Amino acid sequence: MKSKSMEEHKRKSPLKVKIGVITLSDSRYNDKSTTNAPDISGKIIMESVKDHELVHYNIIPDDSKHLLNAVNDLIQDKKAEVIITTGGTGIGERDITIETLKPLYEKELDGFGEIFRYETYKELGTGAILSRATAGVYKKAILISMPGSPNAVKLGLKIILPELGHLVKHLKE
Repeated sequence: MKSKSMEEHKRKSPLKVKIGVITLSDSRYNDKSTTNAPDISGKIIMESVKDHELVHYNIIPDDSKHLLNAVNDLIQDKKAEVIITTGGTGIGERDITIETLKPLYEKELDGFGEIFRYETYKELGTGAILSRATAGVYKKAILISMPGSPNAVKLGLKIILPELGHLVKHLKE
């Protein structure tokens, strides 16, 4: 059953939001030609948000300093309202996205990670425990972190795309 008040909020939400996309990948960063390691997940995100305003897209290495600089640049200089990251969410030594961004959150959007893991569990089974997808609010922007696999990105977009305007509406209240 849908909530009447939520539907009303969605009707009053912006139709277009300013989105920044960051891919974290050492291999894709080091191969700027993208001949050997194309950024499929980044391209999926950019294609999926074409009805919004893409303010910037960047491939950076799996490095906390690069990530913090990229996020702050998107917020301050590019005026991004939503920043979507892909990659660096695993449990390997070079996976730094969650450890870098989560401490910045002024508010965590637990529901995104919970729904993401639930949907992953339905598709893949218990391997869903490896997912650390998360989202939160930082400096009046929504940060959404998804794994780097194209299928994970498609799943995450299925969850967030219908809510982007709604999220930004509440963020600006």
